[in-house]
Amino acid sequence: MDMTKRLAGQVALITGGGTGIGAAAARRLVAEGASVVLSGRRQEPLEAVAAELGDAALVAAGDAADAADVERMVAAAVDRYDRLDMVVANAGGHGLGAVSETTDDDWELAMRVNVTTAFVTARTALPHLRGRGGSIVVVSSLAGLFAGPAVAGYVTAKHALIGLTRSLARDYGRDGVRVNALCPGWVRTPMADEQMDVLAAQRGIDREAAYRLVTRDTPLGRPVEPDEIAAIVAFLLSPDAAAMTGSVVVADSGAAAVDLPTIAFAPDAQ
Repeated sequence: MDMTKRLAGQVALITGGGTGIGAAAARRLVAEGASVVLSGRRQEPLEAVAAELGDAALVAAGDAADAADVERMVAAAVDRYDRLDMVVANAGGHGLGAVSETTDDDWELAMRVNVTTAFVTARTALPHLRGRGGSIVVVSSLAGLFAGPAVAGYVTAKHALIGLTRSLARDYGRDGVRVNALCPGWVRTPMADEQMDVLAAQRGIDREAAYRLVTRDTPLGRPVEPDEIAAIVAFLLSPDAAAMTGSVVVADSGAAAVDLPTIAFAPDAQ
């Protein structure tokens, strides 16, 4: 793909940068001229992505919910590249179970891995973003807009990320910082693969059939690919999105456009 280099000279910190959306975003941002600092709790996948990207990538492993770890990540970016312009707050994880099945520890973990990671990363990066046109993309989910079954922690946390996005946009827009939320639907990532495998086992089908099942009622009828989400991340960070802050961008194969009570009237409904 012939990139425009619209992010030339910029530096991005990407949390959850070793796999899935984070890794795809890293590749896309580098292709558009940026350098990236890859963070995550597992060193090996971070190193694998960095090896692909060469001098444009730096690994800074750590827990994005831990203030001291994030301070080290930001310091690593500034030490290596002498600046930090962008953040992709992508770290996240599960929050499985209905409310009655969710322990205090489960709840706190869901908040920590999904919300606290974005909060701490944004707070730490802000001094470097203010006054220089910095930009943040907060990766929420379609679960930030709608509730799935028995995922109370995840749904609540992803809703909270939209509130965090709007608060950041409101408070720091006059400092030139733009903050937007991205809400993907089903994306073909390792985490989604795990969920498809659970569904496949329940239905006696394979993973690909499970993906078809969960997307059959969406207008596009397929899961989203990580590279497609990465392209939206790059757009939101770029000058092409200069008028956008506090926005919630949905990339879900059209799922949110569907009126669920009318699905039974579709010609191919079963």
